[in-house]
Amino acid sequence: MEENIKPENEPLGDSNPNPNTDSSPENKPVNKGNYRKPYYNSYNRRRKYYNNRQNPSQSAPQDKVSFKKVSIVVPLLNEEESINPLINEIKKVSRMIDIPFEVIFVDDGSTDKSLKIIKDICRQDKRCKYISFRKNYGKSAALQIGFKEATGDAVITMDADLQDDPNEIPSLLKKLDEGFDLVSGWKKKRHDPFIKKFSSRFFNFVTRLLTGIKIHDFNCGLKAYRKEVVDTIKVYGELHRYMPVLADWEGFSVSEIVVKHHPRRYGKTKFGISRFFKGFVDLITVVFSTRYIKRPMHFFGFFGALSFILGLIVNGYLTYDWFRGHTLSNRPMLFLGMLLIIVGVQLFSVGLLGEMIVHNSSDEKEYNIKDKG
Repeated sequence: MEENIKPENEPLGDSNPNPNTDSSPENKPVNKGNYRKPYYNSYNRRRKYYNNRQNPSQSAPQDKVSFKKVSIVVPLLNEEESINPLINEIKKVSRMIDIPFEVIFVDDGSTDKSLKIIKDICRQDKRCKYISFRKNYGKSAALQIGFKEATGDAVITMDADLQDDPNEIPSLLKKLDEGFDLVSGWKKKRHDPFIKKFSSRFFNFVTRLLTGIKIHDFNCGLKAYRKEVVDTIKVYGELHRYMPVLADWEGFSVSEIVVKHHPRRYGKTKFGISRFFKGFVDLITVVFSTRYIKRPMHFFGFFGALSFILGLIVNGYLTYDWFRGHTLSNRPMLFLGMLLIIVGVQLFSVGLLGEMIVHNSSDEKEYNIKDKG
């Protein structure tokens, strides 16, 4: 009877051992048991199917942010082929951030079927709405109107040409939630023609130099704002390129993150050589309006005094030369010195007039108050 008793540690699945088989650990086959194999195969199949069906990066909500609603402002001009793919991507991203959102399309006088497509989208989804201009007023005007219509406490701006990636919205909101008031995208790797990339680098370098704001891409269309920023800043002309500069001047904190940039899939770029020159004219306007609008004498007075002193030096040298017996009738430097003195006096006078205007028109409402107890 003792020979038929199984040891306590014998595997349950080995009910019919082969007496002719060597029982040493090296040669003994691994017995998985007939009931284990289907279970493991079924489990592996379910796990593989689940991983292929549900990608956590696409379906699982990202880290929560403190914003209650997000407004996405999309200015556009003749982008009929890009609108539907764009809104589909935005809806996918909205499921990732798990926050109520609205999309505000601003049609800047399109002449194609863009407005019709936008109306169809807004008819099907009440979270989308649109504003259409009778003619083309420019991107700054479109953004300003979109900012007025936005009701979210966070505002995202992006272009409609599919070069801005909607999947960057969660990253922008997360960076904004760290305490910044404006977060600008940085298209570190651009998919644009050479002339556009070169002019953009030069433009950003000059802007950093003149404004002192250390970001790499001022004109990126993909940006995130707190609502108080867009309520404070007034955008007109071509000043949409300098939103970080205007925000910094108003006392808001500015940051940037690297974002993806895609090649243009449909249509053609709206970039022209005229916009390059307009940008630098607006840069001078922004630098003056942000740094010297309340102290014009610092701007005009500096250049006026510099011109006046140079004129005095030139004419002083010529006066010394005249005392030495040289004639001045054929000396063009005499006219240069006189011109520098006259221009210096005029600039100094303009600075004084500007100071008088600022002094008489000062108003307490011009100051941007952050908080009050």
